[in-house]
Amino acid sequence: MTRSTTDEAAAPPLPSPKERRRLREAKSLSEEQVAEAVGVTRATVRSWETGRTSPRGRKRALYAKLLAPDPTPAPAPASASASASAPEPKPRPTRASAPATTPQAPAPETAPSLAAPAPDPVPAPTAPAAPATSPAQSTPPAPAAPPPPSEPASRPEPGTEGKAEAKAGAESGAGAVPEAPRLSPEEAFDALYAHAAPGLVRQTYLLTGRRRLARESVERAFQLAWHRWPEVAVDRDPAGWVRAAAYEYAMSPWHRLRRAHRHPDAPPTEPARRALFEALLDLPPAYRRTLLLYDGVGLDLPETAAETEASTPAAAGRLEVARAALAERLPELAAADSPAEQSELLHDRLGGLARAEHVPAPAPARKVRTGSEDKARLWTRAAIAFAALLIGATALTLHTAPTHYEPPIAPPERVGGVPPRGGPQKLTAQDLKLQKSLNEQLAHGPERLVPELR
Repeated sequence: MTRSTTDEAAAPPLPSPKERRRLREAKSLSEEQVAEAVGVTRATVRSWETGRTSPRGRKRALYAKLLAPDPTPAPAPASASASASAPEPKPRPTRASAPATTPQAPAPETAPSLAAPAPDPVPAPTAPAAPATSPAQSTPPAPAAPPPPSEPASRPEPGTEGKAEAKAGAESGAGAVPEAPRLSPEEAFDALYAHAAPGLVRQTYLLTGRRRLARESVERAFQLAWHRWPEVAVDRDPAGWVRAAAYEYAMSPWHRLRRAHRHPDAPPTEPARRALFEALLDLPPAYRRTLLLYDGVGLDLPETAAETEASTPAAAGRLEVARAALAERLPELAAADSPAEQSELLHDRLGGLARAEHVPAPAPARKVRTGSEDKARLWTRAAIAFAALLIGATALTLHTAPTHYEPPIAPPERVGGVPPRGGPQKLTAQDLKLQKSLNEQLAHGPERLVPELR
């Protein structure tokens, strides 16, 4: 039986892959527990959380029900005094809500960050929202402030966030929020590029130590994002999508075969920044990326683990090892009293190193978009040409191929074992004399057979 479009439309909606992992860890569920509850293997659950595959049918419904947040109870009426005095349970925090008070974290105004300043809000899905970059912490951040009771438990559909916020503002008496004008895909892409590209080039430079490779990686990531813009535009974190693509391209081991990117660029001249730069490049790539995402960009530990495709304990272990390796070469980092101070110090030093170095500016957004379109057009034409060449070769083969089987002619071979061709031997003088004597005498009877006695 085939699946109809109505079955697909009736399937329960699922959050993004990163949100699936966050909801599972918020409920203190392991991958084994989710796999046992849904009836799949642990590898399948990990594939769902990384976005490689998605559940279907009954498993999709069970998975969505398992990840659904606890429903928020409706507020009690004002007339019920006992209900009004009862405490209201706190709903689970969401990714969009910002923490009210986070211990051991500097204020966003004073802490330098590797990310670019947040742009003006734009509507979804055509206009991606700016990623929330919080300061680095040594431990997972504190729970965020709970949303208002009127907030729905399920994630709204793409494109309805502005309407939901306007409705909530009107109900709370704060006034209706005017709906922002919708942007075209080109305008939304240009806004995302202008916001995230400069900061991503600085981050990629700290990750690789190569300025030209950093710019090439960011431009390549944005070209891929424009090629898949319908998918990126509705993503929960478009800048994070592009960042992951840029990091993956920059960390590819195939760049070692390129002569231009075989060795890193010259380190900074200042001793402190030079020591930090060299210590950072001496770390293994996975540890360097974890440290940069957590202490440099400011992601929390689950998001860092999800972007590096590792478990949360593994990401925490990499972070500790990377900090210990840097503390051996940086005295000021070793003198920090707590991991929170180390995180704040690394956040400050990494931001200063990225801003102090001269990193080439990325190409204009329009050039990146046209480059992506030209590349897609080139690959499409190449695929069409290859298909036409294959079809032509197949047709020529079918036209010139024989219609029946003709056995091949065996090659000639030398025949052995046959005696040589011969004839009568040459007569000797005695044989000739005897032959002449026999010819002269007539044969008249038996006397010819009886020897003549003389």
